[in-house]
Amino acid sequence: MSRPFAASRQRRAFSFLTLTILLPFLSLNLPTWAQLADDPPSPLFIQPPFAQPKDRVTSFIDDEQRVTLGGNLHPLALAQYDAGVVAPDYPMQHMLLTLLPDATQQDALNQLLDAQHNPESPYYHQWLTPEQFAERFGVSETDAAQIGGWLQDHGMEVEEVTAGRRSIVFSGTAAQVESAFHTQIHTYKIGDELHHANAKDPEIPAALAHVVGGVVSLHDFRSQPMHGLVRKPAPDFTASGLYYLAPADFATIYDLDPLYQQSINGNGQSIAIVGRSNIHIADVRQFRTSFGLPANDPQIIVNGTDPGIFSSGEETEADLDVEWSGAVARNATIKFVVSKSTNSSDGVDLSAQYIVNHNLAPVMSTSFGLCEAALGSSGNSFLNSLWQQAASQGITVFVSSGDNGAAGCDSSSASRATHGRGVNGLCSTPYSVCVGGTEFNDASNPALYWSASNASSTQSSALSYIPETVWNESGPGAGLWSSGGGASSIYAKPSWQAGPGVPADGKRDVPDVSLTAAGHDGYLMYQNGGLYAVGGTSVSSPSLAGVMALVVQHTAVRQGNANTSFYSLASKQRAGGASVFHDITSGNNSVPGQTGFSATAGYDQATGLGSIDASVIVSHWSDASILPTFHATLSANSLAVTAGSNNHTTLNVTVGGGFNTAVAFSVTGLPSGVSAAFTPAFLSAPGSGSSVLKLTASKSAKPGVYSATVSAAGGSTRQQMAVSVTIKR
Repeated sequence: MSRPFAASRQRRAFSFLTLTILLPFLSLNLPTWAQLADDPPSPLFIQPPFAQPKDRVTSFIDDEQRVTLGGNLHPLALAQYDAGVVAPDYPMQHMLLTLLPDATQQDALNQLLDAQHNPESPYYHQWLTPEQFAERFGVSETDAAQIGGWLQDHGMEVEEVTAGRRSIVFSGTAAQVESAFHTQIHTYKIGDELHHANAKDPEIPAALAHVVGGVVSLHDFRSQPMHGLVRKPAPDFTASGLYYLAPADFATIYDLDPLYQQSINGNGQSIAIVGRSNIHIADVRQFRTSFGLPANDPQIIVNGTDPGIFSSGEETEADLDVEWSGAVARNATIKFVVSKSTNSSDGVDLSAQYIVNHNLAPVMSTSFGLCEAALGSSGNSFLNSLWQQAASQGITVFVSSGDNGAAGCDSSSASRATHGRGVNGLCSTPYSVCVGGTEFNDASNPALYWSASNASSTQSSALSYIPETVWNESGPGAGLWSSGGGASSIYAKPSWQAGPGVPADGKRDVPDVSLTAAGHDGYLMYQNGGLYAVGGTSVSSPSLAGVMALVVQHTAVRQGNANTSFYSLASKQRAGGASVFHDITSGNNSVPGQTGFSATAGYDQATGLGSIDASVIVSHWSDASILPTFHATLSANSLAVTAGSNNHTTLNVTVGGGFNTAVAFSVTGLPSGVSAAFTPAFLSAPGSGSSVLKLTASKSAKPGVYSATVSAAGGSTRQQMAVSVTIKR
C-alpha cells in the first residue's frame, strides 16, 4: 500500500513543520499594517484576523488511551432494530474525518468573517482561496500527516486531505473501522428498509482529541431531497383551477424582467449545485427550448465514481436544481457536482465539500435536508465548518429549509409528526442562507393574476406579483408538506439576525428568506422527456441562488454570507428604504402532530424575512450595511486553577455599526466546586470595555480538564466563547 504519510508514530509524534510568520501576508492579497500606517483600521480590528496553525499532536498516538466522541450514534440505530454485525470486509468508502481548529484559530476566523462582511474594514470582500484558508485556519500539515498515518496504520486508505485542511477523505472496511474507532457496524431492519450504522459512539486516541472532531457518518442514513407533490400538468399548463410556474412566470412574479432588459442575466457567473444522482442533459435542453431560454448546457462534474441515475426521486431533485437555477440566471454556467453515496458517506456531503474545497463558484445551492439530531455532533460540526470556509472564500451558500413544517425530524410524507420540533441541520448554521417556502394566495380570484392562455414562446401566463402566504399543504392523510422553520438546538443567534419579529431566544432561527414552494402552482420541469410540476423548498433554494448570481454580476464581486445583507436590507426597508421583501403575514407551518409558527409582520420562523422583489434587491444591494453589533474576545482561551485557589482572564468587548446597548456576561459548563465572577458584571451602553472573569475552585473541586462557555449578551445579540478550564491539585 502506498504510504504518503509514512513515518513511525514516534517520528510523527515529535516532528514539527517550519513556517514563516510572514507567509499569511505574502499569500493573501490583504493590506498589511505597514500599508495601513497612514490610515489605521478602526478599533474593532486591532490585529490581523489570522492564526498560524500549530502542531497539536505532540504525544505518542496510543490506541489504548482513548476518548469517546459523543453524539455520533444515529437515533434509529436501536437495539430493537439490530440484525447483527456486518461482514468484516463490508466496504466503508470515502469517509470524512473532520479536523478541528484550535480556539485561537476559531476566534481569528470569526474576526475575519466579521471583517470580510463589514464595509468599514480593510478586509471587506477580501476573500480567501482554500489554500489560504488552510494556512490560517486548517490544522497543521504535520498534524494532518500524523492523523493520516494513524488511519493507514489501521489499514485504511487515505485518499485526500482537503484543500482547506479541515477534513480527510479515507476508505476502509468495517473491520478496519472497528480497529480504529472501536465501534462495530451493524445491520438495522427498520420496517422494510435495511440500514447499516455504528452500534455505539466511536472512540479515538486521546492524543488526537483536540484535533479530530470525528467521522461525519459511519452509517447509510441519508439526507432527503426537499421536493414532493410531483404531478403531470395538463397540456395547456392549467387544469381545474391550478396554474403552473414556467420560468417566464417566475420572472414576472418576482420582477426579474427589468434586470434581463439590462442584460443582468448571469452572464459570466456560475452556480454550483450539490447532487448525488446524475441527469440526462437532454432534459435540460428540452426544458430550455420549451420555455424560450437560450441554449446553455450545464457542466456536469463527477466527483469519483459516477452514480448514474439511480432513482426517480433523486433524478427529479437533480433535474429541478439544474433546470431552475439556470432558468433564473439564464446565462450563468451551472456546475452540477455529483458524488455517489457510499455505505458510510452521503453523496451530498461529498459534493458539498468538493465545491467548497475547489472554490468552484461564487454561489452554491443544496436542496437536501436532515434534522440536527439525525446529523449527530460530527455531521453538524462538519457542515458548520464547511459553510464557514465557504463564507471566507466569498461563496454564498443556499440551503432548502425543508418540507416538513416545524417537524424537521419527521418525513414529509408521514401522516403525523412524532419527533417534536426540529430544523434542517444543513441550513441551520449561521453561515448559510436557509430558504423557506411560500404559497400564492390566488385561489379566490385567479383571473386577477393569471391569463387564460399561455404565451406560445415561453408558456407564461402570470400577469403580476401574486400575494403569498406560508406554504402549507399538510393535513390528515396529506402528509406534512409545509415550509420548514424554527429554532436551532445547536447554534446561538448570530449578530446579524436582528430586527422586528426575530425571536429573543438566543438561538439561530430559520428560514431567512422564502420563495414559492407549493404544489399548488408548482414549478414546471422536464424529466426523461416528460413534463412535470413539482413543489417543495427544493426549488426555492436553487431559484434564489439564481437571483444571487445576478447580484454578483451586478456588483462584480462575491458576496459571501448574504444574510449580513438580507437582514440589513430588511431593517432599512422598515425604516423607509427600498421595498426588497414581500412581508408574509398570513399562514403557519403547523403540521399534524406538531404546532408550528405563524407568519407575522417582520421576521417569522415560517417564511423568514419574506419573499423578494429581484429587481429591487439587485439594484439596491449596495444599500446594505452592517447592523449594530459587538465583538467579544478572551485574553486567554484556557485557564488553570489550583483547587483551593483562583485564577482570572480578561474579557474585552468592542462595538461597531452604532451598537449602543449594555452587554452582560455569564459562564456555563463549569464543574462542581468551581464558581465564576465577572468584574464588572456588565458593561453599560454603548457596551465597550473590559471585564475580569475570576474562577475560584474549592478544595473539593475534582481535578481534570473541562470545557466551559463564556457568553456576552446585549439586546438581541449574543456571542459565545469556548474556554478550557484545568483544575489542578
